[in-house]
Amino acid sequence: MATEALKLDNVKKNFAGTEIIRGLNLSVTKNERHAVIGPNGAGKSTAYNLITGRYQVSSGRVFLNGEDITNLEPYEVKRKGLSRSFQITNIFPKMSVFENVRCSLLWAMGYKYSFWKMVGNQTALNEDAEKIIEELNLKDRRNTLAGVLSYAEQRALEIGITIAGGSEVILLDEPTAGMSVSETEYIVGLIRKVTEGKTLLVVEHDMGVVFDLADRISVLVYGEIIATGTPTEVKENQAVQEAYLGAAMEEH
Repeated sequence: MATEALKLDNVKKNFAGTEIIRGLNLSVTKNERHAVIGPNGAGKSTAYNLITGRYQVSSGRVFLNGEDITNLEPYEVKRKGLSRSFQITNIFPKMSVFENVRCSLLWAMGYKYSFWKMVGNQTALNEDAEKIIEELNLKDRRNTLAGVLSYAEQRALEIGITIAGGSEVILLDEPTAGMSVSETEYIVGLIRKVTEGKTLLVVEHDMGVVFDLADRISVLVYGEIIATGTPTEVKENQAVQEAYLGAAMEEH
């Protein structure tokens, strides 16, 4: 029997009396790549914020590897083994690629609040940072300030920061938004590599990316999941075609 890495059980969210998430049920199996698609305003980013503790759940429960993480603080969710990226690139622009990755490793490697330690002298920490940079294909950009990287390289760095802490469940929010075809191919290949053996939940508007990357897809419309299945099952689902997929495929 497949093990659930992430589960949302009848999750609802109200803003000023308006129900945005209307009873969200979602199950993500351990080690699968699961995509969430849906029209703008469907509640995808809100769902991510509920999972990661940025928003408080109005009702319902969120489970990570069977543990109830409902309404924990974001840093607590991160320490439980779930990391996320954002739609807007979230890096330290005035720090180098190496410094960005090394900072993301500090807590996971036990440094926590040990401010008296000189991180430059921590061999294991620095070696792990170097390994991640190489995995990201950014070795030649190691000493480059993150703020002057290309857009695709910045997104790659953010993905590296997301996975650096050792989390087993990774949430990516529109990782290929605004990219050219070649940049998209680079990022999709990178996602495949760095999430191998991990659980991935990804929100993405590019249907080519979704159908190429995901093992299963859930379709979110007006705050509810209307279908979940393999890419083929979702493509052939009449309700999905009527609610979203036909128009989305035409755009791409």
